[in-house]
Amino acid sequence: MECKIISRAGQTLARGKLFLQHEEDGKMRLNLKTNRGTLIKGGIVSDDGDLRTASDELFNNCFNYWGMSNLTLSINIR
Repeated sequence: MECKIISRAGQTLARGKLFLQHEEDGKMRLNLKTNRGTLIKGGIVSDDGDLRTASDELFNNCFNYWGMSNLTLSINIR
């Protein structure tokens, strides 16, 4: 899925893609790869497919990368 990360001021910080990555233990991880090549890892997707924990970890890592809170993830499905 194509997406963009937007600051609370409305500035687009990055454009990229959300994707699921297979881990060695068979689990799936939610990640974001920006168009400039930065990989921001999210968390592991629950066995029931719930993305809450995975997306919480992704947003924590986005905060660590950009040093900003209140980021918005805008998704465009094509």
